[in-house]
Amino acid sequence: MNDLKNITIMIVDDEENNWIFMLDVLRPSNASLIWARVGQEAIDIVESGKKIDVILMDMKMPFMDGYETTRAIKKINNTIPVIAQTAYAQPKEKARCLEAGCDAYISKPIITNRLIKLIAELVNKKNN
Repeated sequence: MNDLKNITIMIVDDEENNWIFMLDVLRPSNASLIWARVGQEAIDIVESGKKIDVILMDMKMPFMDGYETTRAIKKINNTIPVIAQTAYAQPKEKARCLEAGCDAYISKPIITNRLIKLIAELVNKKNN
């Protein structure tokens, strides 16, 4: 398992079960985790200037979906990589996520080692 110590990941997801799943999946990586339950909360956290190295964005949320949230976040700070997470695995959906500003895409169910590798790659790319 890649060590993500000193990496802060914000998980944007309205479902508490998904947050708990991500805690279980990412805890062994040593990353710091922040949970934003809705899009506006995620935007507020980014606006606050808090250190965030990568964002895992659920695309299907109430009030403000992940597409709109990603666009707003990228206007504030376009250097934070955003990984779209969605249960919809069609190529059209992937294109829509990338069009909204997401840097990568991962479909549910999430495969742990693939997610950790993707996070590490995006953070390394950002820092180099």
